[in-house]
Amino acid sequence: MRTVFFRSGRLNRFARVVQLGRAVALLVLACAALPVATPAHAERLKDLVQIQGVRDNPLIGYGLVVGLDGTGDQTTQTLFTTQTLANMLANLGISINNQAAGSTNQQSSLSNIQLKNVAAVMVTAVLPPFARPGEAIDVTVSSLGNAKSLRGGTLLLTPLKGADGQVYALGQGNLAVGGAGASANGSKVQVNTLAAGRIAGGAIVERAVPTSVSQAGTMQLDLNDMDYDTTQRVVAAVNNAFGSGTATALDGRTIQLRAPSDPEQQVAFMAQLQNLDVKPAQAAAKVILNARTGSIVMNQMVTLQNCAVAHGNLSVVINTQPVVSQPGAFSNGQTVVAKQSQIQMKQDNGALKLVTAGANLAEVVKALNALGATPADLMSILQAMKAAGALRADLEII
Repeated sequence: MRTVFFRSGRLNRFARVVQLGRAVALLVLACAALPVATPAHAERLKDLVQIQGVRDNPLIGYGLVVGLDGTGDQTTQTLFTTQTLANMLANLGISINNQAAGSTNQQSSLSNIQLKNVAAVMVTAVLPPFARPGEAIDVTVSSLGNAKSLRGGTLLLTPLKGADGQVYALGQGNLAVGGAGASANGSKVQVNTLAAGRIAGGAIVERAVPTSVSQAGTMQLDLNDMDYDTTQRVVAAVNNAFGSGTATALDGRTIQLRAPSDPEQQVAFMAQLQNLDVKPAQAAAKVILNARTGSIVMNQMVTLQNCAVAHGNLSVVINTQPVVSQPGAFSNGQTVVAKQSQIQMKQDNGALKLVTAGANLAEVVKALNALGATPADLMSILQAMKAAGALRADLEII
């Protein structure tokens, strides 16, 4: 048996190391037990506001798409297509007939024109702010008549006008249609729509829209959603970054800024301003009901109070079957086919269920799921709960 002897100095150093290790372990466990501080959810100012005066402008135009593979308008039913084609050819020096414009014979001759590769379309586009002549913008082309497909078509030169009736862009180009389809012997298969397409960079800007951002050294910001608390937070963030008096709240949505007068300094000022982090205020409790699709969306501020709900489903089933009445032999009668319908009505018993109060979104969803109702039933239940004061949220039906 070996006996190990430690010197007193080495033993003391070993004890201190052990004590230090225990202290570090306890410190790590204590830090792990502390709640982790999560950073406050902040958004950039450019996501919360819009600069007054910096906006898009919609454009619209009427034109023709040619080069279709027999899928154009049926001109006997869409006379405006042939009229537009005749006017366009007349501007190019080509006359369809020798009759005077507007005569009865000319109208009858136009109605006899059979076109399969031409379609009348509406062309829409958005003119972005600060767009200058010569820039290209995207356009959307949609069928106006009864064309089956615009695939493979070419949009002819189409003037695009604004709300003031002035031409701001000219559109022309080959369409890109995202849909696909095929038909044979009365059967048809189609994916997406074939009556609308898009032309990337299909319009050239011909006129600029004057944009005035700053007036007399001031500019205004408009909040996307009106909220007095968020407005006050934006004002405080701007004044902290650029000095007191830079931002002033005019109302719950509009903020007035004291901006530089030099255009170059304005650009630098707006670049720094849009990147400011602002924590928006909590949104109001709201429930969105989509009556067309039956979908229900609610935000995290929705709460419930204790209430009792009873809801019974009413279903009506109609079953129609043909009944054949066969005449007797050699009676010279005719076979008659009649329809006989059977109607059944069923109403489920709606038991009274207690819906417990929910303080957060998870508890609200759990309480509503306990009812076992369909989304269509939940829409009626939520409206009734709102009327009874048990639902603390605004209902919005879209």
